[in-house]
Amino acid sequence: MRLKLFLTVCLLLLSSISAYSDGSLKREFRGAWIQCVNGQFLGMGTRQMQDVLSSQLDILKDCGVNAIIFQVRPECDALYNSPYEPWSRFLTGKQGQAPSPYWDPLEWMVEQCHKRGMELHAWINPYRAKTKTTTELSRKHIAIKHPELVFAYDGQMILNPGIPENRDYICKVVADIVARYDIDGLHIDDYFYPYPVAGLSIHDNEEFVKYNNGIKDINDWRRFNVNLFMEQLYKTIHDVKPWVKFGVSPFGIYRNKRSAPSIGSMTTGLQNYDDLYADVLMWVNNGWVDYCAPQLYWQIGNKAADYETLIKWWNKYAGKRHLYIGEDVERTVKYADLNNSRINQLPAKRKLHAEMDNVNGTVLWYAKAVVDNVGNYRSLLKNVYWKYPAFVPTMPYIDGKAPKKVRKVKIVDIDGKPVLFWKKPKGNGWKNEAVRYVVYRFSDGERVNTDDPSKIVAVTTDEFYEIPVRDIEPGCKIRFAVTALDRMSNESKPKDKKIKF
Repeated sequence: MRLKLFLTVCLLLLSSISAYSDGSLKREFRGAWIQCVNGQFLGMGTRQMQDVLSSQLDILKDCGVNAIIFQVRPECDALYNSPYEPWSRFLTGKQGQAPSPYWDPLEWMVEQCHKRGMELHAWINPYRAKTKTTTELSRKHIAIKHPELVFAYDGQMILNPGIPENRDYICKVVADIVARYDIDGLHIDDYFYPYPVAGLSIHDNEEFVKYNNGIKDINDWRRFNVNLFMEQLYKTIHDVKPWVKFGVSPFGIYRNKRSAPSIGSMTTGLQNYDDLYADVLMWVNNGWVDYCAPQLYWQIGNKAADYETLIKWWNKYAGKRHLYIGEDVERTVKYADLNNSRINQLPAKRKLHAEMDNVNGTVLWYAKAVVDNVGNYRSLLKNVYWKYPAFVPTMPYIDGKAPKKVRKVKIVDIDGKPVLFWKKPKGNGWKNEAVRYVVYRFSDGERVNTDDPSKIVAVTTDEFYEIPVRDIEPGCKIRFAVTALDRMSNESKPKDKKIKF
């Protein structure tokens, strides 16, 4: 009986892989979170941290990741040179202490990601002012300078969402990041009002009396505060740079059916709307976010929060903006339990993705688990699901017009090695300016088809491509095609060049 069950599981696994294994999606958000609050960078000097991040980025690119979500503000501090907030202890070990030798991790990560053809989204925790493990705050920290703006909760400090000044403050911090750094996105996660702890209350009655705007129920007022903030933050980002995408990664359950029979999911866990005062669907439906990446960290078959139930729910109700699914790497490959047999659920989850009309991508929690190839996850991405490169989805609601073609494609022999060169297309302003280029390679007689990602050999910010020696055989003919990508990943028509060696 056990052998029969094992063989059945294996057959299901193989059939699922074969059905969704060609890696042929050319448009798909393939993100990964790189966090600092787990302490992975503590004790590292500048060079060691750069080496670790460089290695992670190389490995992530190699297995198909095209966007990095990098945590730069975990507790009203900074992994960048901020004029408003102190350096993070998660970077240097002591809050307020600058890195030595000096460097700016956000600036460096933008450069490194763009060099690899990847997007960089700066990830902030807007309201959290102190984590549980932080014991000392810098004298420049907002909770020290303005203790009246925060409240304590379960060992944390939270910027009180009910105080209008805090909305303005966070938006000022974000406007500075967006203005000074060439980021592709600004990302926030699921920390709004704090996760509830039994026996603890949020002390905001005084603010409720002062700022209730005629709202009689304190829970409605808290949601109102977060809604005001989300609308203001979206406008702040796009007023500074219209092309910078605003994304949110909420907790994976909006509401349970027992709380909201008409719209709730068949789940029994914590709820965004009722427990965190986060009305995620309002933000999506009002266009206050550019993408939503709910954290569906559970397994298929989880009794309280079944993955299949939830991906179908989000697909149904959150399709007015791009929808990416937050995936827990370790739980997917190590802790899935089906018929008392632990199996890798990645094939089954990828199959569900393929069946969803509104799911445009994935964000992996967390990057290091992918790099460490936990449960063979990275190998499956590289060799099966993300075998070929993909570009992030376009966002026509920001800009849907492609740039012009590249110009003057030619081959130049440099020290006996052929190099493909081209010129940047003409374009004025962010809407039609080329920022990256894609190089495709086709065999002699093969039709130029830029819809086929298997033909992509490079995604680069350079205006040249060094043709590898392995592609050069005497008498062979190769056709290269080059396209331009703008800031919203709109792709130009190709310009091609045939070469005979």
